Amino acid sequence: MADPKLEKETRAEEDRRKEAAEKAVEVADEAEADAGKKEKKGQEEDAREWGRPVRVYADGIYDLFHFGHARSLEQAKKSFPNTYLLVGCCNDEVTHKFKGKTVMTDTERYESLRHCKWVDEVIPDAPWVITKEFLDEHKIDYVAHDSLPYADASGAGNDVYEFVKAIGKFKETKRTEGISTSDIIMRIVKDYNQYVTRNLARGYTRKDLGVSYMKEKRLRVNMEFEKLYDKVKQHQEKVGKKLGLLHDEWVENADRWVAGFLEKFEEGCHQMGTVIKERIQESLQPRGFSLLQYEEE
Repeated sequence: MADPKLEKETRAEEDRRKEAAEKAVEVADEAEADAGKKEKKGQEEDAREWGRPVRVYADGIYDLFHFGHARSLEQAKKSFPNTYLLVGCCNDEVTHKFKGKTVMTDTERYESLRHCKWVDEVIPDAPWVITKEFLDEHKIDYVAHDSLPYADASGAGNDVYEFVKAIGKFKETKRTEGISTSDIIMRIVKDYNQYVTRNLARGYTRKDLGVSYMKEKRLRVNMEFEKLYDKVKQHQEKVGKKLGLLHDEWVENADRWVAGFLEKFEEGCHQMGTVIKERIQESLQPRGFSLLQYEEE
């Protein structure tokens, strides 16, 4: 049997450890917040001392420009109260060499950046690795990017931003979860047949879409089957709707219709009986016999 006193002391010890851990986290958070405030204050003082906007540089490929890109540029723009944001974009030659094939051309990517409201200036043909000479040439005070390491051109796995981080001119931005250029491309690949079919219907040729003759024919046959299926489905819905209306009408008026039918049926039976009696009477008249008279008696 467990000792109640020992259990009580154990729980008390656990509570003390938990309280100490929480206190340590709280102190660390306060220290981090103070450091952030001091850094921001120092940046604001630098901006005032310089008497000009702080020149912040952000770079990337920016293929299929999306709101994740825009949010990172927004963070860079808001790094200081007064920021001039320069955005560098690598050309096709550099990008294809170090990263891979892009969907958009470099000209299209440059133009997309120029239409982002956070961007003050676009630097085309941006270098893959940032150097001191590049910072000096464009009078860049800070470089903004997410903290993930990006391999440089050496092949040794060195971080592209290693130099900037070492001299204290790196400003970290946060990535937006759930959206990326790769994610958008994967969505297109996943629904590839739908994408091709939709664009064939819009008038694009198989050569425009890069599909074979047989694939085009197969997709067009599928398109016709889908049209036929939609027509059959619409017809079924119309018939079902009509039958539903007839059913509702029958349920609503059944009692009245049945009563009317019985009334008509009874009236018809009475008329038929009268006619039969008259016919029999006519056939018996030569003999002086009356069916009506017989019924009265």
